[in-house]
This record gives sequence, structure tokens and C-alpha cells, in this order.
Amino acid sequence: MKREETIDHQIKSCWHAIHRMYNQEAAKHNSTTSQAYVVLNIDPKEGTPATKIAPLMGLESRSLTRILKSMEEMGVIYKQQDPNDGRSVRIFLTSLGREKREISKESVLTFNEAIREKVSPEKLNVFFEVINQINQTIETKTIFAKHETTY
Repeated sequence: MKREETIDHQIKSCWHAIHRMYNQEAAKHNSTTSQAYVVLNIDPKEGTPATKIAPLMGLESRSLTRILKSMEEMGVIYKQQDPNDGRSVRIFLTSLGREKREISKESVLTFNEAIREKVSPEKLNVFFEVINQINQTIETKTIFAKHETTY
């Protein structure tokens, strides 16, 4: 099977194209795709616990720590101890962060509108069904079970 015929190659290739597109757009606003996803995952009124952001983005907490540090230095976010849980830190958007959130939100909406103009609702529904089935299959963690060997 050619790599272009594999499901994972198509998903990865498409995601990389989306990521590059968003990075080019984010660069116009002195940002990155990762930073844009962070601001989209922070509640603009209540803030968001730092420990909740990484799972929402599918990141390891180590990677998020570097992104948050950079964003704090840029004045996009600030950290505050959670008044309900002294062990937890909440991340809040500054006024600049709220601006960047709106820009990011508009970029996502523009991309989605462009795709919805090109792809019929029926095909998009099938796409979402297939993606959900792929995710469910992965989550069962049984794909490679029959190929496991003992040493």
C-alpha cells in the first residue's frame, strides 16, 4: 500500500496543511497556532485552570508550560491562584488576550465557512461520522492487541 493510500497519512497531511495555514494567519498577528488554540480554550470571564488546558488541546503539560510562559511574557495571559483551590492556578486573558481570542475565533469561523461552501452538509456529516469512528477505534486500545508478542 502506498503511503498516500493510508488513512493516517491523509489525516496527518491534512492536519499539517491546516496547521501551516493557521500559522501563516497567526503570524500576521504576532502569534502562533498553538497560542491561538490556547486563547480559544480559556474562558474569557472565569479563566481556566491551567491543568485543564493541555487535555483540551491534546498536548502534554510540558509543552503547554512553554507556550503559557511565552504568552505571559507577551502580555496575552496572566496567572492567578484559584480562590476555591489554593493548589490550582487559573489562566486569564488580558485585554490583549481577549483581542487575540476574537481574531483566532474569526479565523476558525472563516476556515469553517470556506469548507462548508465547498463541501455539502451530507459529505461533512459522513466526514464527522468517520472521524468519530476512527477516534472510537483508537480509544479502545485494542488495535494492536492481536499483534502483541511476549518476550
